[in-house]
Amino acid sequence: MTAPALGSLRWLPAADRPDLLGPPVAAALPMLSGPAWVAEISDDLADTAAFSQAYDVPLAASANCVVVAARRAGETTLVACLVLATTRADVNGLVRRHLGARKASFAPQDVAVAETGMAYGGITPVGLPASWPVLVDAAVAAAGPVVIGSGTRGSKLAVPGAVLAALPGAQVLEGLGQPLPEAPPAPAPAAAPAPRERAPDDSDVGWGERPADGSDDDRRYLEDRPPHWGSD
Repeated sequence: MTAPALGSLRWLPAADRPDLLGPPVAAALPMLSGPAWVAEISDDLADTAAFSQAYDVPLAASANCVVVAARRAGETTLVACLVLATTRADVNGLVRRHLGARKASFAPQDVAVAETGMAYGGITPVGLPASWPVLVDAAVAAAGPVVIGSGTRGSKLAVPGAVLAALPGAQVLEGLGQPLPEAPPAPAPAAAPAPRERAPDDSDVGWGERPADGSDDDRRYLEDRPPHWGSD
């Protein structure tokens, strides 16, 4: 198949560049039911938002793989959830109910890294332990090539959604990815107070106040004289 046109990256067949893949991912690549491509990226741009902005890949063409720890009857099960980057996994709702767990939450970073053998920020559903359930959102399964992790922070994989839905242990769930909450609107800037209208005879000098120069002894006399006195 032709390499996908996703952003500004140069996509190559993943089998041609195993050096760009995490060891578990490279080992699982031959078992995929369809094509996979890989593109090299900067390590510090592996996080989805930074990656999307730097390489012009729409968030809707990327999928996040999160590791969830589900607890039931004192036992913990690790599960991978794959949802589009425009959504978030419904961990404590659909995932918990689907697994019949008492509680479900994101697995700690050190646990996710140790159990997958992949770099944090590069964890992907390809090459996960065989015993793990892989829950795939229906929107991912229906998508064309989507960008996912490669097991390292230095590259990304592009894999058709149907191939991801056919991974060992994969189960497609409708509504697994929930819309991200909208950011609250920015508060409107405070309106400047309206200027206070002043009467024509209003001034900053009040009654009984004299001009600053008080050295002229006759000044007050001249100012206070009645109009009928006339002028000197």
